[in-house]
Amino acid sequence: MEHDKKIIQQETVYYSDTDAYGVVWHGSYLRWLEKGRVLFCESKGLKLSALEKDDIILPVIEMNIKYKQSAHLEDNITVETEIIDTARFYLTFKQVIKKNETILIEAIVKIAAIKKDGTLYRSLPEQVLNLAK
Repeated sequence: MEHDKKIIQQETVYYSDTDAYGVVWHGSYLRWLEKGRVLFCESKGLKLSALEKDDIILPVIEMNIKYKQSAHLEDNITVETEIIDTARFYLTFKQVIKKNETILIEAIVKIAAIKKDGTLYRSLPEQVLNLAK
């Protein structure tokens, strides 16, 4: 679902997402954040597989996560994803994971554009810049 320039996805916490205490394992949030960025790109008509064919890979180069509260088994959560900044070499996403209106996670994620051989593009390719429009 898209709200202006924000993508909103719904997720359910499954047993495989939790630790021995029934609390969401911290790494599970990373999967939901990654899915949010992929869905964001797809909502703009950009498939990551098409970018790869054009020799463009979008790795995460920096991630700052604030864990505020935990989700638990069978919780329904929402992941909100938006681009908040563009620079010559990277895009910055803001992502929030909520249960109802309670913020569980806040993340700032920067991605760059590199070639398959690992070379950094001197500036973001146009199709990547178009994600912020």
